[in-house]
Amino acid sequence: MKFKEFILSKLFLKHLGLAVSIFIGFVLLMLLWLNIYTRHGQARPVPDFFGLSLQQTDSLARKTRMRYKIVDSIFTSRVPRGCIAEQNPKPGFKVKKWRNISLIINAFRPEMIAMPNLVDLPLNQAMAMIQNAGLEMGTLSYKPDLSINMVLSQKFGGREIAEGDSIQKGSVIDLVLGKGLSNQRTIVPDLIGLTLEPAREKILSSSLNLGTYIYDNTIVTREDSINAFVYKQNPEFNEESTLQLGSSIYFWLTVDSLKLPVDSTLIMLPDSLPVPEIIQGPEI
Repeated sequence: MKFKEFILSKLFLKHLGLAVSIFIGFVLLMLLWLNIYTRHGQARPVPDFFGLSLQQTDSLARKTRMRYKIVDSIFTSRVPRGCIAEQNPKPGFKVKKWRNISLIINAFRPEMIAMPNLVDLPLNQAMAMIQNAGLEMGTLSYKPDLSINMVLSQKFGGREIAEGDSIQKGSVIDLVLGKGLSNQRTIVPDLIGLTLEPAREKILSSSLNLGTYIYDNTIVTREDSINAFVYKQNPEFNEESTLQLGSSIYFWLTVDSLKLPVDSTLIMLPDSLPVPEIIQGPEI
């Protein structure tokens, strides 16, 4: 029997069909086994535990078939004491049921620290010391002085606080700085494409204050608010626009990249920001 006749014979086609059927069946069985073994398709989004009490956390974990473990505590003013301040994985991340979620709670008893001395330091150095001490940066105010952008006094709750005074970790510190003896101004920073915290840091580093910020209707979850970026600011940025030291900047945030100006992209800031250019105006 010739080869061509053999491969066209009923016997060959019968065996070929049987072999293909066995192969397909084997593949389907392997896929079924992998699906059962890996529990594919049972992944579910991690719930948002932020701000919940331990009782609420336990209830939500049971309801969503998750396990959790308190791995650390910090002090923060963002949530009440004893409530969840951070979590890993983040909300919305897909995991299998009964996955362990690592949680960090806001300490029941806040840690007390000694207030560092920020007086006579330049603004950027004072901001770094505030962050390193576990404190939070508040507002900047300016008054006439020979110095420019040097700390004249440090305040907590509207009152001056001295070096060494005991203060809760996470407290907000306001600074009074010198603006020189003439009409000092600073360039308006470009905030488009920045998320909230980098935008806030850039504003403060520019000797300005953060005014009101507004989320648009694309912000639905807390995760959205973390990922939201600036798409509009007031005053707007241009190379010639300046503001008096201590002025406020307002901006709007979204997660819709189509709202970004055509020539803008999402921005990643370096670890340290450059010192802003201070422009000296006419004597007053």
